[in-house]
Amino acid sequence: MAKDNKINMPGGFGGLVRYSEEYPSRLKMKPAHVIAFIIALVAFVLILKLVFPVAL
Repeated sequence: MAKDNKINMPGGFGGLVRYSEEYPSRLKMKPAHVIAFIIALVAFVLILKLVFPVAL
């Protein structure tokens, strides 16, 4: 007779995450918007450095 070599997983999902059960986010942004925001932030910081130079 052959042995039954089945592996029993612990209760639940066995450590796997089911993303369909995640809660919906209130803030939804497209990747293009995120990139545009980062570019605008970098430009803003560079303009501030030009207008208000810091003397060391």
